[in-house]
Amino acid sequence: MTATHFAFFDEGSKKEIRRATLKAVAIPGYQVPFASREMPIARGWGTGGLQLTLSLIGTQDTLKVIDQGADESVNAVSIKKLVQETTGVDLTEQTEAATLIQSRHRIPEVTLTEDQILVLQVPTPEPLRKVEAREYVTKRLHAEDEYSGAWLMLFEQIMKYGKTATGADHPVFVNHRYVMAPSPIPRFDNPKMHQSEALILLGAGREKKIYAIPPYTDVASLAFEDYPFTVESFAGQHCHLCGAEDVFLDELIDEATGETYYQCNDTSYCMGRLNSGERQEVVHNHV
Repeated sequence: MTATHFAFFDEGSKKEIRRATLKAVAIPGYQVPFASREMPIARGWGTGGLQLTLSLIGTQDTLKVIDQGADESVNAVSIKKLVQETTGVDLTEQTEAATLIQSRHRIPEVTLTEDQILVLQVPTPEPLRKVEAREYVTKRLHAEDEYSGAWLMLFEQIMKYGKTATGADHPVFVNHRYVMAPSPIPRFDNPKMHQSEALILLGAGREKKIYAIPPYTDVASLAFEDYPFTVESFAGQHCHLCGAEDVFLDELIDEATGETYYQCNDTSYCMGRLNSGERQEVVHNHV
């Protein structure tokens, strides 16, 4: 049997990624280039987040991996298997029990603590890419604090739709300096980044970028005074399983009846409420 390095990477690779990570933490919201490694999964399937996780994880860590709110998706399970087989760390589906959380497109509903690190997978780290295709130009725009392109993008949406139409990946202003792409998380999750107790790291393997939001950092979603930032509204709806009302919900269709119903997107949060017996109390309020 061929022996592998702890956490898959050689120590030189881990050090290089950690150096980029430290720089990203020191300059909140700034995209730090790094030498993205070849991985046993295809680029675009979380290689950036996985490289961060492998460079940070230790034997005492407990890992949680989620994919759009689910712990049991194929991508989440595959990443967990790779990390566990090369480290032997404990796995968990409970947000509270994890020290390291890797996520695709969601921030957990449970408030994270200063003892945790959240790693977000990012497909497109450049928030100005839709208005400027050239990398050297976007780097200069960031250096000059010139973000009129991002504001123009939102303005055009308002003129066309009467509101900002960013369903996910709504740009944020970090530490009063850099405009940042927060990964394609729903707008619902943007406020969770503001003054987060947990360290938030974002990795884009295909684009070879790492950036970060250190704990207790100001994060504001871009918005105009007369068109303030709003999150998705689920007013009057609740999870049909646990009864939760103040969380991000998935809209589903009953194939038999054609009726619409809602369910917690964060499966771990939903199961936690069911196991704790909170469902009956909440559903009773709807009777």
